[in-house]
Amino acid sequence: MRIAIVTESFLPTLNGVTTSVCRVLDCLRAAGHDALVICPGPAPASYAGFPVHTVMGVTLRQFRVGLPSYGIEKILKDFRPDVVHAASPFGLGARGLAAARNLRIPAVAIYQTDMPSYLKQHGGPAGGFVEKASWRWIRHMHTLADLTLVPSTQTLSELRGHGVPRTALWRRGVDTEMFDPARREESAVQDLREMLAPAGETIVGYVGRLAPEKEVRRLAEVADLPGVSLCIVGDGPSRASLERLLPKASFLGYRSGLPLAQAYAALDVFAHTGTKETFGQTLQEAMAAGLPVVAPAAGGPLDIVKPGVTGLLFDPDHDGALRQAVGGLVADGSMRDRMGTAARAKVADRSWMSLVEELIAYYDTVISPSWSTRSPAAA
Repeated sequence: MRIAIVTESFLPTLNGVTTSVCRVLDCLRAAGHDALVICPGPAPASYAGFPVHTVMGVTLRQFRVGLPSYGIEKILKDFRPDVVHAASPFGLGARGLAAARNLRIPAVAIYQTDMPSYLKQHGGPAGGFVEKASWRWIRHMHTLADLTLVPSTQTLSELRGHGVPRTALWRRGVDTEMFDPARREESAVQDLREMLAPAGETIVGYVGRLAPEKEVRRLAEVADLPGVSLCIVGDGPSRASLERLLPKASFLGYRSGLPLAQAYAALDVFAHTGTKETFGQTLQEAMAAGLPVVAPAAGGPLDIVKPGVTGLLFDPDHDGALRQAVGGLVADGSMRDRMGTAARAKVADRSWMSLVEELIAYYDTVISPSWSTRSPAAA
């Protein structure tokens, strides 16, 4: 199969969209498919042996944003894909979907970023208007796709409620070999634990982008819990303000690959803070590492965390709820061990390869001559 991936974000920018696209490309290569990538420049000339085509981009709030280009149609004509995959489309991806429609190429859109909430948060006094306008744009844009895949049942319900047609569920994979409880015995992890908790404290950690929409400020609730060492992995525009808010926390900066896996392995409890997540990939990574997880009872985490089994959900509208949930785990080591074991078991079969096999099945669906964008089959 020949797949053209039009993505709003790609290397060297590192975020959830980039990571998902790279893992999909890795699996497509392993399965013997052919692909190309269209993304904002600058970017590497190839990835996993697949060519990467760039379009002009601009930087907004530390994000590289691709400008819609009619050159996408020429790239698609030359490549002649069986399907176009639009990763988290909004600007560049919308142009990719329109080009696919013009060329009568089946298209699958992957909804990954809660852009309306993001724009509302950063829109100031006009935030409410901007949010409504963005939902109108999203509804229009996704009508161009033959199928829109979403990562959680909560997000699926939200998109359907806003009139987005032809939606289906497609979750995310996790690297259970990279993120593994056995890493806890590695000397590098032991050294990191010694640095973070020299007095044997329970290490509570967060991993992710440090930006207002991630609501990391909520960790102030747990920063002064007795016997807790707070560890924050990641970087972003909010880092300086968070360092002032949480002066006793250890900020490890951005990590990926093995250093990231070792950071997870050094933790005892994983705390997730954002309430607008469409999925919550870091929760899966923490669970694969054998950690009990704490997350808001909102959005994607509702699908990932089984309360009382793999972790705890807290009410994000109730002050002190995060502190209470984390405090309970800090006080009970046996509960941490039990939940961590259950968390690992829950994600053990969520390899990226198995998830990409599901994705390819969705590609086959829209490629099928019997499929129609007017069909209610996936609505």
